[in-house]
Amino acid sequence: MRWAVETRSYTSTELLACIAARLLEDKKSILVGTGLPMIAGLLAQRTNAPHRLIIFEAGGIGPRVPVLPISVGDARTFHQAIAASSMHDVMSACQAGYVDYGFLGAAMIDAYGNINTTVIGDWRHPKVRLPGSGGANDIGSLAHRTIIIMRQDPRKFAKRIDFLTTPGYLDGPGARTRVGLPESSGPYRVITQLGVYGFDETTKRLKLLAMHPGVTLETIRENSSFEILMPETVETTKPPTEEERRQLREIDPTGMVIGK
Repeated sequence: MRWAVETRSYTSTELLACIAARLLEDKKSILVGTGLPMIAGLLAQRTNAPHRLIIFEAGGIGPRVPVLPISVGDARTFHQAIAASSMHDVMSACQAGYVDYGFLGAAMIDAYGNINTTVIGDWRHPKVRLPGSGGANDIGSLAHRTIIIMRQDPRKFAKRIDFLTTPGYLDGPGARTRVGLPESSGPYRVITQLGVYGFDETTKRLKLLAMHPGVTLETIRENSSFEILMPETVETTKPPTEEERRQLREIDPTGMVIGK
């Protein structure tokens, strides 16, 4: 899918990466995973958040990554890093409260930000087996703010997810505290090809914050199986700039994630 704006065009993947990168504050720590979250983290480091601390799940801490690694265990995740550590240390840092942002993908999400990345169908006899948790449960449970990047359609925005891999706000206000999760942690933003979502402070339900250019409220509603909270005013996201697109091509020169 391509989106046209004036004389420029950009892919929906480029848009997702740019929107995610802009959400990240400078001088904060972020734990990133493979793929689009990694690209967003590297783009933020090159643009709006040059002093942000990138942490890779396999143990690379504070690197200056030259080009997109294949995975979080790629040797390039340790390039000019302040530490070549371990997954144990990374997850311990998360548990100790040192991770400000966590980036996750999702196969399914519900109205409270609970995520499934384990199976489609009954877990005893699944239709599809997915990659599973990895560090996603730790990140979603313990990072101060979790940002989720995913594609949106009625099956992915589900009334009930098939398997709870990573907790969001569980069944609503106070639920995370009741099960012993840090009160300050939880899902913060959900970014899809249609818009950007947050969570209502009172109900903890998914709430639309902004739509991408050309998207309508009707399209947002049609692509969710649950009711999305709608504010009185909905903003429109800004498309990628030429500089952001240039940086993305430098980060991912082969088009492994961004595409050609």
